Amino acid sequence: AHGTVTAIASGDHHEITTLRRDVETDGRRATIAFADDWRDDAARRDFTINALYADPDTGTVDDWFGGLADLDTGRVVFIGDAATRIAEDHLRILRFYRFAARFGQGELDAVSHAAVVTARQSLKSLSRERIADELLKILSLPDPRGIVDQMAADGIFAVLLPELDAGFAAALDRLVANEEAAGVPVAPLRRLAALLPPDAAMAEQVASRLRLSTRQRKHLAALGGSRADTVRPVRQLAHAIGVDAARDVHLLANDAASASAAARALSDWAVPEMPLKGGDIVARGIAVGPEVARILKAVEAEWVAEDFPDAARVAQLVDQKIGRTSD
Repeated sequence: AHGTVTAIASGDHHEITTLRRDVETDGRRATIAFADDWRDDAARRDFTINALYADPDTGTVDDWFGGLADLDTGRVVFIGDAATRIAEDHLRILRFYRFAARFGQGELDAVSHAAVVTARQSLKSLSRERIADELLKILSLPDPRGIVDQMAADGIFAVLLPELDAGFAAALDRLVANEEAAGVPVAPLRRLAALLPPDAAMAEQVASRLRLSTRQRKHLAALGGSRADTVRPVRQLAHAIGVDAARDVHLLANDAASASAAARALSDWAVPEMPLKGGDIVARGIAVGPEVARILKAVEAEWVAEDFPDAARVAQLVDQKIGRTSD
């Protein structure tokens, strides 16, 4: 951020930021100037609870906009006119939902809520990277179900995620329950997958639009394409799509007991490397060419089906394949 440096002390990161005031805003980014007045800096914040300034020496808190009272009662409220604050930076629409989920108690503030719903189409002006970052932060909350339901009801996903699956609420319910039962850390991509239909191409489309990394795109597509593949033994599935994706597929699609069992089965397991190369087959007298590839593929299929036996068993499988080809 402009005017911000990060100091690292004893492994802890501390952001040190200059006082600032907005000179010009366009809903996506602000032109700022350095300031020397704490209240001016506070006035450019989004919510009252984000405009609290503490003196570390005296412990006193400067609170010009009633943030302490709002924090105490669980109210997430824009500073001043809500529509004006949103017009300054449209990302504040998503930040409202995230902060409401984290700090809110009871009903959403009616004025602030109405303002974000009214302005929801302005989310289209934001960069996809900023949208993805904020959406994944929401999905990283311990339990995002209530706020995700609210965002859907408010038409936020109609703007951001038109691919939202009709059964997303039940899918997210199942996933959060399975995560808790299995004791696995929260993963926002896994939760994003729960919001989408089980479709690899659609997952790729969403990942591309949100400008996710190549690794994230592949993971989301694997979850979209393999959601119905929980009948296959979990380690075989892991061999096909990776350990993390296989675990996530079971968390998304299985009951709690089965999902927990799959997570345990993969917790200390890595996909092994097959102890066989094409050169090993050539060394057994098979000429270089398509036959080597065919034998290699056939042996690998049986190696996976037998739950990844050791090199001695693989050698037996090779002998069997070579014997069959020479009949």
